[in-house]
Amino acid sequence: MNKKTVKYVDEALGELIVVNDFLPGPEELVLKEKTIKVTLSLSQDSVAFFKKAAKKNHTQYQKMIRVLIDKYVDKYKKTG
Repeated sequence: MNKKTVKYVDEALGELIVVNDFLPGPEELVLKEKTIKVTLSLSQDSVAFFKKAAKKNHTQYQKMIRVLIDKYVDKYKKTG
């Protein structure tokens, strides 16, 4: 490991820019969507695809399918 010594100086920093807080508040991070349980038959290939993708991305395959359906609905809700 290469350690570098930090040298502190007492000089002006120059012009500073204030950046507005752009992060969501905690209350926006914990909202849970209302969901409803359904029974749905899918092809083995589709489920295998989502399970593999979910494992690779460290998430749940059911959540990936739900997000996909939600995006589909959002797109077609806007077009009528």
